[in-house]
Amino acid sequence: MEYSISTFEKLLYACNQNNKKIYEIMQEKEAFDFEISTEEVRAKTLKNINAMKDAIISGLCSSEKSFSGLCGDDTAKLKEKYKAAPALFGNLFEKITTYALATMEENLRMNKIVACPTAGSCGIVPAVIIALAQEKDVTQDDEVNALITAGTIGYIISTKVAMAGAVAGCQAECGVASAMSAAAATQLLGGSNKQIINAATLALKNVLGLTCDPVGGLVEIPCVKRNAFLAIHAITAAELVLANVESKIPPDEVVDAMVQTGQLMSPLLKETSMGGLATTKSGIIINRELQKKEGI
Repeated sequence: MEYSISTFEKLLYACNQNNKKIYEIMQEKEAFDFEISTEEVRAKTLKNINAMKDAIISGLCSSEKSFSGLCGDDTAKLKEKYKAAPALFGNLFEKITTYALATMEENLRMNKIVACPTAGSCGIVPAVIIALAQEKDVTQDDEVNALITAGTIGYIISTKVAMAGAVAGCQAECGVASAMSAAAATQLLGGSNKQIINAATLALKNVLGLTCDPVGGLVEIPCVKRNAFLAIHAITAAELVLANVESKIPPDEVVDAMVQTGQLMSPLLKETSMGGLATTKSGIIINRELQKKEGI
């Protein structure tokens, strides 16, 4: 079945007209667009799910630093903290934060991750889907449904703006990943199509203007810890919509606002490392040390 879906309004219309969930509409669209079966679409999605799990497992077992030496042992530190004193918000919180850090640190080590939607935001979607799936003891099919749902959110946003910090700041990377995760979480928790889209909307609207200001030009500071924060941000959005809290600004208008915000944002705050955290006193010192290390 052919679908022309470029906005959240069109997505919800297609779901209502066909009495289907978001993941069902999108897997049919993918099958049609790429001339494959829905079973093949789901198999490819499962492959990504398994790669996410592998990255988490590897990351949880390693404290190897990145080449820069700036990051790589935060997961180990957090695990030790939780052994000594459990998280205030419980086991799910522990899993999400450690899984997000573990995945990002695997990225820094140049190991295999799923860029979902980007490498700099790769810890958010896996942490939310896999931690929540474990805690709720859902099926493998449910995990696939959640990732397809997440991908749908990213796809629609990408029709209006490139998911790159150089284009629209980190709102287009970690911000979009959080929106995708909020939708996936709502799907896993049994939310309606409208609630799923609303969760993505709430997550995205509350990170508008998030800058991309990597220290030393590396996807490490503040990117690693930002993944853990915005994974929890996604759960907050899911909790709100399941209580029937709604965004007063429609989803497509929020995306438009994100595009406009990205256009208005100074180039110094869009992955150039020429502003924000990258040009703080400490940021400059770190950058100089990196340059010495690299012989620049």
